Amino acid sequence: MSSDNTLDDEDTFKILIATDIHLGYLEKDAIRGNDSYNTLDEILKCAKTNQVDFILLGGDLFHENKPSRRCLHNCITVLRKYCMGDSPVTFNILSDQTVNFNTTQFPWVNYQDENLNISIPVFSVHGNHDDPTGAEGLCALDLLSASGLINHFGHSHSVEKIEISPILMQKGSTRLALYGLGSIPDERLYRMFVNNQVSMLRPKEDQDEWFNLFTIHQNRSKHGPTNYIPEQFLDEFLDLVVWGHEHECLIAPTRNEQQLFYVTQPGSSVATSLSPGEATKKHIGLLRVKGRKMNLKKIPLKTVRQFFIQDVVLADYEDLFTPDTPQVTKKVEDLCYAKVSEMLEEAERERLGCPLTPEKPLIRLRVDYSGGFDTFNTSRFSQKFVDRVANPKDIIHFLRRREQKETVKDEVNVDYGKLLKTAAVEGLRVEDLVKQYFEAAEQKVQLSLLTEQGMGKAIQEFVDKDERDAIEELITYQLEKTQRHLLARGVITEQEIDAEVRSFRDSKKNTTEEENDIREAISRAKAHRLERGGDPVQVDMPDDFADVTMDSDEGSVPFPAPTRGRGRGGRGRGGRGRGRGAAASEPKPAGRGRSQRSSTSTQSRSIMQAFQAPSQRSRTGASSSFTADEVTIDDSDEDMPNIKAARPPTRPSASFPTRSSQSQSQSSRGIAFDDSDDDEEDNPFKGPRHRARK
Repeated sequence: MSSDNTLDDEDTFKILIATDIHLGYLEKDAIRGNDSYNTLDEILKCAKTNQVDFILLGGDLFHENKPSRRCLHNCITVLRKYCMGDSPVTFNILSDQTVNFNTTQFPWVNYQDENLNISIPVFSVHGNHDDPTGAEGLCALDLLSASGLINHFGHSHSVEKIEISPILMQKGSTRLALYGLGSIPDERLYRMFVNNQVSMLRPKEDQDEWFNLFTIHQNRSKHGPTNYIPEQFLDEFLDLVVWGHEHECLIAPTRNEQQLFYVTQPGSSVATSLSPGEATKKHIGLLRVKGRKMNLKKIPLKTVRQFFIQDVVLADYEDLFTPDTPQVTKKVEDLCYAKVSEMLEEAERERLGCPLTPEKPLIRLRVDYSGGFDTFNTSRFSQKFVDRVANPKDIIHFLRRREQKETVKDEVNVDYGKLLKTAAVEGLRVEDLVKQYFEAAEQKVQLSLLTEQGMGKAIQEFVDKDERDAIEELITYQLEKTQRHLLARGVITEQEIDAEVRSFRDSKKNTTEEENDIREAISRAKAHRLERGGDPVQVDMPDDFADVTMDSDEGSVPFPAPTRGRGRGGRGRGGRGRGRGAAASEPKPAGRGRSQRSSTSTQSRSIMQAFQAPSQRSRTGASSSFTADEVTIDDSDEDMPNIKAARPPTRPSASFPTRSSQSQSQSSRGIAFDDSDDDEEDNPFKGPRHRARK
């Protein structure tokens, strides 16, 4: 049997897998602006060259929640160029597509739309960079889905329970169940898994004949106690998990010995940070599935900009210099120059014979100057390589090892800067910075009513999702709740109130009640925004916030007439500008009582004064006005017509049980993979590898 016949077997699914393309990253950079666009073009061209059945994307197609017009234009252009055409699609969809594609008014796969001519369908989940926001829960992928270029799946509308319904595909005798789950905050999803609130539906008939492929976009490595998703949380009936979000390319499938499935991590296709994980060679995968067996071939990307990173510990070069050596700073700079030159020479050798690789590489030299060394002028140093590297401004990164905490004898004269010195702050989130701040702050400025986690989440909503009222609503909600607690306790004096407030606050730390309070406050903020007309992008926006990322779908919320802004006394978007310079002293017309409360909230008040102040507005019905709709799973699935059908019929052909069981046994299955970059073997499947289920 020839190689071509093997690859084009009528029973073999050919799937191109890629994750974290981050389209639009640094698009305004003169050197690196086109990197993400060139790589997406290469990925789609590779899919067309290999005549794949479909493309599977693992999230973060876009780098920004609101892509620029240039970014959307380039994305639509290459999708139309490579994914539309007359080539036939040779697999059918058997499941209920109204459940699979529940974010669009055209709930069927794009290649079965009578008005479109699709040759390579693209299936994608959303990531944390292009996640759905706003009242309608839309994202940039939904724009492409409505235009018929991408099939967006794996979007859960419920924050209380998740049921993942697969897209059931059949090509010849091979049956493929494609599961997907878009990005969800890791702490929330971790808690939902622990509470058995996540279930994966399976067909009732012939469960052991389906190849189960799952795409997820979450933290795989542990960033905290609950800030990741352990592989053991996933159901054991899965065959292969495509893991997005992690940028390090670990595309060769690794077997989870506990759950007995394989995990592939394609990684990002563009370096978005100068970290060691981004320095690995970038690949995409060509997955072949036949029956219950699979084969994965990794394909190196040629248009990715080279990235070299190296660590230098100055204390290890005692034979060259010490902190007391004359002109030691000049000697350190000469050493760094030699290291950077070596990396540039290595980059030039690797780039020979590959014209698609960008000429200027990324170079990062991390210099550990612990032990008494001083830093040198990085700007002057970078001028030596301005024409040779793509990142001349940040070639050198100085850091120090975390020093051991010394015994503190004098509590008055404590060097907090020395105790809190860290090696680097790259990758810290907003809530981490809030927590670190209050851990280092003096006792008199510690939070006494709110928790660090709640404040961090509210600030994250404000920064990432432009939910302006999140902080204010959290304060008001906690204030009202604490007031009710104090009234029930019957405390009177200021000392009793202070002690009771702190006790009440500490009792909620790291509990489900704290999570519910944060969710309720954020829901109130969204509900009040919707009451005012919803659109955060209005007039009177200060120039300082012109590039702030907003909710991606807020502009689609209808409102009667542009007579009001955001409802704050007719000021429109002036809310964020208040309190800065002259704008803080401008008189504001009275709106719904909100401007009065916001002006007083900035003043310093004691706890006693806070509880004596009456609530400025009624909160009745605020939480009920923003109740998330849960996904309803239809037990009957539709039988799809032949390829290029006009509409999916409504006759059911497949059904699902109410929930899956991780303890359910399964028949033996064979899985093989090929991590080579060539295509020499005639048979891509290396034969069955049976494994027993306990």
